[in-house]
Amino acid sequence: MQRQQFRFERIMINRKAGLFHNIKYFPQVMKLYIKYLRNLEDDFSLFSQRSLEGMVETIERITPHFYLVLADDEVCGFFCLEHLIGSENKIHSAEVITCFNRKYWGVFTKYAARNFQDFCFDVLGLTKIKALVYPQNSRVKAILRVCGFRREALLKAETRKNNRLQDIEIYSVFREHNLKEGLCN
Repeated sequence: MQRQQFRFERIMINRKAGLFHNIKYFPQVMKLYIKYLRNLEDDFSLFSQRSLEGMVETIERITPHFYLVLADDEVCGFFCLEHLIGSENKIHSAEVITCFNRKYWGVFTKYAARNFQDFCFDVLGLTKIKALVYPQNSRVKAILRVCGFRREALLKAETRKNNRLQDIEIYSVFREHNLKEGLCN
């Protein structure tokens, strides 16, 4: 697949306001999320029951920061921004979560990650993006390094996964890093 053959689209759910945007992609997102749940969730996850309602609540909680990566009408993957710090007018930092269909792993995923990072800095105006990663998730760590993320911390026994203590690594990148280093152009 060529690099330029994808686009970002928001999927949004707000049941109180009656807002449903790009909901036709919901089944593909749900399937992808369930397939890679082991890399995304810990034992305390609200979605751990793999329920339809749990996925709706997740997207609704993240709306408007749940971004699909689409090639034609296929969901290649998604990026979400959680734990935003700042105000409605200016987001200072956010935690990024990502998940991609296996057939898009590799160069495509790295290119999409660079483009999403540029979007976060240039369009959303973020100053910092961070990612929490299980230490054994070498694929995500490789993508983060390509985009200039640096490891900030190791949180020992931060959570439980499969009923065992689980460490979490925190990686981050700053807007200034992109401007100085030119790593994600």
